[in-house]
Amino acid sequence: MGAVQPPTDARSVTVAAARLRRWLDGFTERHGATEIIAAPDVVALTGADGARAWVEVPFPPLDVGDAAAGARVDHLVDHVERTRRVGVLLVRRGGHASGIFAGGTLVASKVGSSYVQGTTKAGGWSQQRYARRRANQSSAAFAAAADEAVRIFGGESLDALVTGGDKAAVRAVLEDDRLAHLAPLVAKPWLAVKDPRLRVLVATPEQFLAVRISLDP
Repeated sequence: MGAVQPPTDARSVTVAAARLRRWLDGFTERHGATEIIAAPDVVALTGADGARAWVEVPFPPLDVGDAAAGARVDHLVDHVERTRRVGVLLVRRGGHASGIFAGGTLVASKVGSSYVQGTTKAGGWSQQRYARRRANQSSAAFAAAADEAVRIFGGESLDALVTGGDKAAVRAVLEDDRLAHLAPLVAKPWLAVKDPRLRVLVATPEQFLAVRISLDP
C-alpha cells in the first residue's frame, strides 16, 4: 500500500463511499487532532491519542499534490465519490457475467451459463477421458464468456475493470486477444462470487465501491 504500510495485525473495516467523510470526521472526534499523510494509494491518519488508520484508495492513484491536511481529506472524499464507468467481469466454469456500471447503476450487462461436468472418482482410462471432456467443456465455457465480454466491453471507454469468480477462469477469458485492452484497467477488489447470476452482478457495487480501512488499535 505505497509508502505507508499498516501493521500486519491491524484490523480492517469497510465503509460505504457515501459515509467516508462522516467516518473521517468521526475519527478526529474520537482521537483528537489528526495528522494526515497522503500517498497515491493510501491515506494514513494518526490521531492525537496515537490511534492510527490507513485508508486504501479505491481506483488509485489519488492526486495528492501539496495540499494541506484538510484539503487532503477533501481530495480523498472527492476521489472516492467520483462517478466512474466500471466494468465487472465474473467468470466460473459454469457461468459468467459481464456488466458496465455508471457509479452504482448497471447500464449494460450479459449473463450466461455453461455445462461443465463435476469431479469424478473414476480412475484409469475413464479418468483420462473424463479429464479431456471436462477440459474441452471448460474451454468452450471460457470462449463463450469471452464472446459475451467482447459484446459488452468492446469499444467502451472504462475507468476500471473489476473481476471475480474463479481466478483461473477470469485469466483464461482475459487472455483473449480481443480483450487485451482491458488488462491495464484491472483494479481491486477481487470479488468473491460463487454464482455469476444477474442479481449477483447487480449487487457488486457494494463490494467494489466500498472503502477499505485498516485500524490500529
